Amino acid sequence: MAVAADKPLQEHPDRYGPDADSAWRHVDWAAHQHWVLVDGTPVNYIEMGEGPPLVLIHGLAGSWQNWLETIPYFARTRRVLAPDLPGFGDSPLPPEKISMPGYGRLIDHFCASVDVERGSVIGNSMGGFVAAELAIAHPQRVDKLVLVSAAGITAEHQRNERALAVMRRFEAALAWASTHPKPNFLLRPRGRQALRLVFAHPEKLPGPLLFEQAKGSGKPGFIDALDALSDYPLRERLERISVPTLIIWGERDRLVPLRDADVFEELIPDARKIVYADTGHVSMLERPARFNRDVEAFLKGSDPVAGG
Repeated sequence: MAVAADKPLQEHPDRYGPDADSAWRHVDWAAHQHWVLVDGTPVNYIEMGEGPPLVLIHGLAGSWQNWLETIPYFARTRRVLAPDLPGFGDSPLPPEKISMPGYGRLIDHFCASVDVERGSVIGNSMGGFVAAELAIAHPQRVDKLVLVSAAGITAEHQRNERALAVMRRFEAALAWASTHPKPNFLLRPRGRQALRLVFAHPEKLPGPLLFEQAKGSGKPGFIDALDALSDYPLRERLERISVPTLIIWGERDRLVPLRDADVFEELIPDARKIVYADTGHVSMLERPARFNRDVEAFLKGSDPVAGG
């Protein structure tokens, strides 16, 4: 199974952004795309590599492409699976209303459908909320948990407030940008303005990578998922997470505040936190070398570097 393992991966461990010629650009992604029927919903997913399972869960307005800098790295030693949540990416809306418990249940059933009895799980933003829900409600599936700028704390106070309007405007801007035929358009002033809500320095990221991220926008699940984020309390249930948990946050996250990382670290019994300096909402794309190194150390049972 080709995973471009011979391609050098992130030679500068603390730099902002990936190498211009990242490993993901040398992968035949169509060869790794699959479909599985889960609870009556077709789910699109990427699978690459062999070894202990690693499940990656994207965030709001996202898709499996949020993990382009992550999948080839870990597929060298693990079986990596990155689904599109129903209503996002290429997966159609589920038959029932979108909810965080429903997404957690779907990931549990997805794992059963693809013969993952137990594995490590990484979730970003809304995907972090879903990953936490999976660890709480279906603990048999998760052996280690990584929460990357996870939603679920501040979101409980944001229902019908300005933050929801900001997210809607951001998603609309990305949806419009994703239709532009030239990837580098997202590095022009108009595209860059919207991207600054997510990335600390969008101008430092390759245009093709940003263009792939925009593909996750404009999907039918956005509004229902946005409402679901603020409609289900998570804080009081975090103490039920029983697995080792790594919390990774960007110091300049403008979507989910850094103070939320402190809450996750305080309430999850076996949790440790890393904050990346001068980084926004998607650490795995903004500092992929550092992210991959820290997560790999955690999954192997070592302590990642705690500094910024």
